[in-house]
Amino acid sequence: MEEFLRSCRRTVQENADKNGPGLHIVLGNEACDVDSMVSALAFAYFLFKTAGGDSLVLPLLNVRQSELPLRSDNLFLLRHTGLSPQLLLFRDQLDLRALHRAGRLRLTLVDHNVLSSSDSDLEGAVVEVIDHHQLERKLPPTCPVTVETVGSCATLVTERIIQKAPQILDQQLAQLLYAAVVLDCVNMAPAAGKVTPKDSQYVAALETRFPALPPRGALFQALQNAKFDVSGLNLEQMLVKDMKAVSGSLNIAVPVLYITLEEFLQKADLEAELSAFCQKSGFDLLLLMTISFTESKDPIRELAVFSHSASCREQVSRYLEQARNPALSLSPVSCPHPHISAYQQGNALASRKKLLPLVKDFLRECDGDVCLRDAEDESAVPPTPMNSLVDGCPLDEGLPRITAEDLQDKFRQMESADL
Repeated sequence: MEEFLRSCRRTVQENADKNGPGLHIVLGNEACDVDSMVSALAFAYFLFKTAGGDSLVLPLLNVRQSELPLRSDNLFLLRHTGLSPQLLLFRDQLDLRALHRAGRLRLTLVDHNVLSSSDSDLEGAVVEVIDHHQLERKLPPTCPVTVETVGSCATLVTERIIQKAPQILDQQLAQLLYAAVVLDCVNMAPAAGKVTPKDSQYVAALETRFPALPPRGALFQALQNAKFDVSGLNLEQMLVKDMKAVSGSLNIAVPVLYITLEEFLQKADLEAELSAFCQKSGFDLLLLMTISFTESKDPIRELAVFSHSASCREQVSRYLEQARNPALSLSPVSCPHPHISAYQQGNALASRKKLLPLVKDFLRECDGDVCLRDAEDESAVPPTPMNSLVDGCPLDEGLPRITAEDLQDKFRQMESADL
């Protein structure tokens, strides 16, 4: 894998000329979570090992290089599989539009099946799709599309490799795929509602072929701890680490913050920094969902609504307070900031995945002047493009209960020192 990734970087450096050969890019989604990163790396490596033709195959992470530090679980996995982040290629290092204009671009999409609106002009370059989300694209006869609602896209990539080229699997590639599936399927716990029989089938297949893989429980816990580690991040990095945006009459961002609401509200210069972030990014309102966990691993969810426009803030807050499908069971809490409405969320199972449809319904009801900005906020802001982020984080439903197997895995981890 290392030599393949080094060759990819050399390919980019040596073929910048507009008359160079065609490039076959395997592109993950804009969330660039572990599943998206691993699926892009593994499927590009599979194509490199098995596909002929004139195109050079490259995996491309669909974020800027500067954004990788926000994906702390990605960095953890790379480090523990012996891959340097410096070997990876990022969206700001390759001009896909220039390649497309020159007729040199072929795109395979993994972990998403439709390009974001900002990339819609690249649609003609898509030659294959592998994804585990709900199908959103039309099915052209010339483009193979594999879409199955399994727990992890890496499961589908693993299936393709084992069926078509099992000889390319080694410990490193197996550990990448294994980690992605275990993380997305919440340690393969049925109670989390993520795992499917196919996920279990290919996790078991990897375990059989590579018995030295880390214990599931220990690997999952280590990745989860890394994902929720926000130490060292400034406020803007915390906001964009796990954020979705919805556009309509208002531009609304919905970040998930992995700290308690009380800790968040105590941050110095909070409103000034939130205002600067909104101005920079073109948002009218921030709907901040915090998530933390009790000692028994039950999720605690809290909400904060920020906007300098009192009318925007009050309308959104009132709509969410009155929501019934699902009911969020919001209870107002004291807040020292005049432009923030803060709530405890009684319905801890209402994740962001369930909150976003409420936000979209609210925006659909806001037509014309129903949603009014305050007079001082009438300046035009650029529209926020819809993105293609994955449907919520793997732990939106909370952590699985600690079991005897988990404890045994922990002891095996300590003995083997694999992690």
